[in-house]
Amino acid sequence: MADPTVDARGLSCPEPVLLVKRAIDTMDAGTIDVLVDSVTSCENVTRMAESLSCSVETTERDDGSFVLVVKKR
Repeated sequence: MADPTVDARGLSCPEPVLLVKRAIDTMDAGTIDVLVDSVTSCENVTRMAESLSCSVETTERDDGSFVLVVKKR
């Protein structure tokens, strides 16, 4: 089964952070794939997820967008 995905491309802060927080809050444990298209959103989502004791792996794509893999323990 594929990990749930939050596509926050094209959204401005705080929307990406709020969408990802809602997704984290609704799951017990597991992984969420997050798509964002700005450095600011990438940094803010990462900071918020880490403040909730999640780990985050970030990959920058060729088109300048970012894929964040957020893991909740």
